[in-house]
Amino acid sequence: MFTFLFLNSPNSDDAIYKSPKRVSEPLFQAVKLLIDSWQEGNDDALYTLANLNFYGTYGFPRNFSRAFDLYSELASLEGNSTAQSMLGFMYATGIGGAVKKDQSRAFLYHTVAADGGDIRSQMTTAYRHYAGISTPRKCEKAVHYYKQVAEKAMAYIRSGPPGGRTPKKEAYRLADEEGGVYGEGASASSTGINAKPGGTNAENNAQFDDVLEYLDLMSRKGELKATFGLGRMHYEGSRALEQDFKTATEYFYDVARRYWTKDGKIKQDTEPGTDKLASKAAGYLGRMFLRGEGMKQDFIKARVWFRRGIENGDALCQYSMGLMYLNGLGVPKDIVKASEYFGTAADQDWAPAQVRLGALLMDQGELTTAIKYFELAARHQITEAYYYLAELTNLGAGRERNCNVAATYYKIVVEKAEELHSSFATANNAYDDGDSDTALLLYMMAAEQGYEAGQANVAYILDQPRARSVLANIFPWFKRKANDIMGDAALALIYWTRSAKQQNIDSLVKMGDYYLLGLGSEHATSDASKAAACYQAAADTQQSAQALWNLGWMHENGVGIDQDFHLAKRFYDQSGETNREAYAPVAAALLKLRIRSWWNWVSGGSVRGIREDDCKSCYLFEHAPQHFTAFH
Repeated sequence: MFTFLFLNSPNSDDAIYKSPKRVSEPLFQAVKLLIDSWQEGNDDALYTLANLNFYGTYGFPRNFSRAFDLYSELASLEGNSTAQSMLGFMYATGIGGAVKKDQSRAFLYHTVAADGGDIRSQMTTAYRHYAGISTPRKCEKAVHYYKQVAEKAMAYIRSGPPGGRTPKKEAYRLADEEGGVYGEGASASSTGINAKPGGTNAENNAQFDDVLEYLDLMSRKGELKATFGLGRMHYEGSRALEQDFKTATEYFYDVARRYWTKDGKIKQDTEPGTDKLASKAAGYLGRMFLRGEGMKQDFIKARVWFRRGIENGDALCQYSMGLMYLNGLGVPKDIVKASEYFGTAADQDWAPAQVRLGALLMDQGELTTAIKYFELAARHQITEAYYYLAELTNLGAGRERNCNVAATYYKIVVEKAEELHSSFATANNAYDDGDSDTALLLYMMAAEQGYEAGQANVAYILDQPRARSVLANIFPWFKRKANDIMGDAALALIYWTRSAKQQNIDSLVKMGDYYLLGLGSEHATSDASKAAACYQAAADTQQSAQALWNLGWMHENGVGIDQDFHLAKRFYDQSGETNREAYAPVAAALLKLRIRSWWNWVSGGSVRGIREDDCKSCYLFEHAPQHFTAFH
């Protein structure tokens, strides 16, 4: 067994495993102890050994074939649901060449694991029923499994401090760091309504630092809004800023002391607006005392701060005081008073209060009104609001039953509780550290669970050798090997497709690229008609300049669709309208198109040319710099 774990070399077709590593002496001895324990019948030791081989943790050489054998033994001996889940993942992806991809077996293992209570397999099985992967679409089955995970998610969120846990988002798309799959502006994720004010995420992070520096400077000059803004940013945290309760408390105290004395009396001659900002700061200070965030939990001090904020009508203070009365935290339990506070805060569009008020109304049988409050809260992405909507829609209570809508609501709920079951946080760290191998593995696990961001990330990483090739986007006959390093084109196409089906427009355009270039198909043959269908579907959203440009190119050259210079011009024009920064490439394409259309007319060609009566809507004419107009 020692030889099996340490001396066997990895398979030559292991796509992710790089090379054998010499393990440290402590790890060497630890593994020997695990082997001894396993041979004595300890299943936990067997599971740990399987994980060591699969994840390659602590510097242990990653070997998927060994991991598969160990997981198989554990699954067959004890029916371990986690081991069954891992086998399902390996069959679904064929990771590392350890086993041939077999979606039917993957679905079987995940179903057995899901019925055994494994949360990741419950999500995977639900998603496969939801999307119809290796099984016909069965909404009722999807709801069955999603509901199980949603109940666990809500139990986790409600197990936190008063008000519940605040789910932390880690499911980011890697491509968005670069402005999208096709770069800033050309990608739907960074065009139009999706455009980021500062550019790419990397640029935004740099600007975020500038904003922090500016707010700090203004705060030192006595600007109260800047001080409060800094407090809230440190309290809430973000991808660019770690949550810091201690620093947040200092800023909130600075704001509050500008309005109240230490004994709670209002200071004289305060500037206009100070009362509102101080009340907001009081709401956060009270919340931190209520929840024990960055300080010892103290209901009495929390109530003091909330009452100060309530005097000036602060919604957070009203909601939080309602929580105290609802749960009897430092005050007598009083649902009537709680409802009054929730109602006042809800009228100010405070989403958490709308959820709590909706829940109270639901308990009283006022389902129609409750649903209205849940829908209002859902606009602000409140997880519990989606959960109640899912439950009511699934039961057909207060509204007509709709299985598809219920499944969608449940899916939103489970994917917001990332900390329970997703691997995004670890995957993001691995990717940031330059370990694309581990990141790919972990993103793939999230992708199989149905996370669109995970699917997009897997496809993006697999696509990297091609994504940097400009030629591949211009010349359809330019092809790369379908299986270059980390470039399983067939697998990438699968994940582009799944991501596209979850409304990712850039992934839909990427599907078209793969069909056009013959990437991922069994015989590497181009299918221009499928490519055109993908581009057209993306173009219909009016969000992808790249899709519109591609359709213009296809009409211009008669690739996959009828050659039509007039329609080609229309699509080029729309591409320029969608992305104003693309003037140069669109202008060049239109100039070339007009030359071809003129030659087609002169030579008596059969292709429909550009109609001059349409020139009034010509992109080149309307948006060209002044010195280009006469030339046009």
